Amino acid sequence: MTDHVRALLDKVLVKPGDRVRLKECDPRGASLFEGESETKAATAALAKDIDALQDRLYAEGSRALLVVLQGTDTSGKDGTIRSVFNATGPLGVSVTAFRKPSETELAHDYLWRVHAVCPRRGTIGIFNRSHYEDVLIAKVRSFAPAQVIEQRYEQINAFEKMLVENGTTILKFMLHISKDEQKERLQERLDNPKKHWKFDAGDLDDRQHWDDFQDAYETMLHRCSTPWAPWHVIPADRKWVRNAAVASIVKATLEEMNPLYPKVSWQPGDFTIP
Repeated sequence: MTDHVRALLDKVLVKPGDRVRLKECDPRGASLFEGESETKAATAALAKDIDALQDRLYAEGSRALLVVLQGTDTSGKDGTIRSVFNATGPLGVSVTAFRKPSETELAHDYLWRVHAVCPRRGTIGIFNRSHYEDVLIAKVRSFAPAQVIEQRYEQINAFEKMLVENGTTILKFMLHISKDEQKERLQERLDNPKKHWKFDAGDLDDRQHWDDFQDAYETMLHRCSTPWAPWHVIPADRKWVRNAAVASIVKATLEEMNPLYPKVSWQPGDFTIP
């Protein structure tokens, strides 16, 4: 791991037991990277490095990486996926966007649909939103009783520990956007006809509960940043900073996993291609 990544982690990693005050976290990430054009070029290079590491992970076929992207509306989950994983081969990556549960999903426990789409060995799985909706919007909107929500933090921790113990490395990124920046991005969706499809009036309802959601996120970060699956608070007001931070951590994590191409029992010289 490079000194730059260590310094980055020191600023964005939520250490187990820490209490995060999002108002004290800079959503612009002013101290993380210098130079937009240079950082964008570096991110593109990181994406290619991630592709090469993913190829090794796929060939090794014994472990998986789960990337969880969680954030308020317009925080840039889709954009992060496009930037960080745009060079990665499609065979080894899966993206799951969690939406309102179906009737079948509601007939099971809330983690049932999540476990079903966790990445298989050899692949990278990306969650666009995740099981954490069940302690965020479910809490703010009172979709479940407070006692049920309270139980879920430890249930989620245990679920993630089980995944880790069975060969899945977990990276969790909370994309931290300011209320002012969210307003600008929502307005852009109204002003740009090509982005009308992205606009959801329900986003305005959630915006009315901004402080409640921030409190729910802070509780989530405190209760569910564990030694086996820690959270990272990623500044998301500037897209190029957000993308560079996530790409840097994903690459460093894959390098630490150090997937290896499997050894074969034969030599190339043993064969002649007719």
